Amino acid sequence: MTEPLSLPRLVATTREIAPEDTLLYADRTDPLVWARRGEGMVAAGPDLLHIDVAEDGRIAALADLWRAISQATDVDDEVRLAGTGLVGFAALAFDDDSAAPSTLIVPSTIIGRRAGRAWITRIRVDGRAGEMADPLPQPLGPSWSATLGPGRMDPEAHERAVRAALAAIEDGEVSKVVIARDLVGTIPAHADLRRLVRALAADYPDTWTYAVDGVVGASPETLVTVRDGSVTARVLAGTRPRGANPAEDDSVPFELSTSPKDRAEHAFAVESVLAALGPHTSALEAPRDPFTLELPNLWHLATDVRGELSGGASALDMVRALHPTAAVAGTPTAGARAAIRRIEPFDRGRYAAPVGWIDGNGDGEWAIALRGAQFGPVPEDGPTRSVTAHAGGGIVAGSVPEAELLETRVKFRPIVDALA
Repeated sequence: MTEPLSLPRLVATTREIAPEDTLLYADRTDPLVWARRGEGMVAAGPDLLHIDVAEDGRIAALADLWRAISQATDVDDEVRLAGTGLVGFAALAFDDDSAAPSTLIVPSTIIGRRAGRAWITRIRVDGRAGEMADPLPQPLGPSWSATLGPGRMDPEAHERAVRAALAAIEDGEVSKVVIARDLVGTIPAHADLRRLVRALAADYPDTWTYAVDGVVGASPETLVTVRDGSVTARVLAGTRPRGANPAEDDSVPFELSTSPKDRAEHAFAVESVLAALGPHTSALEAPRDPFTLELPNLWHLATDVRGELSGGASALDMVRALHPTAAVAGTPTAGARAAIRRIEPFDRGRYAAPVGWIDGNGDGEWAIALRGAQFGPVPEDGPTRSVTAHAGGGIVAGSVPEAELLETRVKFRPIVDALA
């Protein structure tokens, strides 16, 4: 952990401002953005705190650290909306064995918009002299595109991996395991990543558009939302591509909702979320039957889970309890994680891991880092910057390798189209 144990006392001040195009205030090559349906927040200044945790128990360590930061912060908030006052953003690693750290960022300046109102939050070390400069919007840089190709898991390797997952299921090691594959490539070294954020937000407005510490995407899956003592989670598992025409598309929801394979996959995911939230909540509810969620490129089976928090748990505590869900790992969790480590030939990094924000009260919004890509650091010299994208699917008894490959192609489409 890079942050010393003795934390400075912070002051967070939030004031209302006129609504603006908040994205233009984000950094060009390393934007920090959280947005949905035209609302959200961006970092409009340098990081005040940037904390990397790379040991076991990362999420628990960050949850404890955030409590300490919150207790050491004086908040002056005249707006009092979700996302005002002290806010930290995080992109976590999928696995504690990952070479990628789990990262918590507290920006010095945040500009946000929600419910038709806009605000600016300044966060500083108490007693530090000097006024912060006003953030200035920066026009978007020139258009750019990525070069992408198969990574370590090409289609042939993916077929072998799916068959290995089916063998693990047949042997009783797991009931479900999620297997991902990768695409790798490059972008221009100083490409304006805000263009990618804008394209994803425009094409997929009902998803969480996120950009945190080099991971950028548009996630359809809410891991957990905590607000005023209530907790909600949206579970997505079971997928079909959209039909080629309206008549074909009209039949997809019925086929998806009546598919034994997809319903079984979805049930595993819902059960894992209920089991994780149960010890921390009261009045936990989930509908018996999922609904079909329509996105621009596919259909999902979806279930919304709701409950009331007990014991003063924070959003990060709930992230710790939930990750990894059966939707992105499998079931049982320990067996699925072991199978993923054995079968996948790469480190997932932040793919399929929690990404989101938390405020000084412990409230926050968290998604699963899906439909996105991970960008390497901007090189000191050299013309290009690395990019890696992942997409996966849940393997259960009866899964067919060819169908699973098609599912990953559909799931790649949002980020591949935006990178193009």
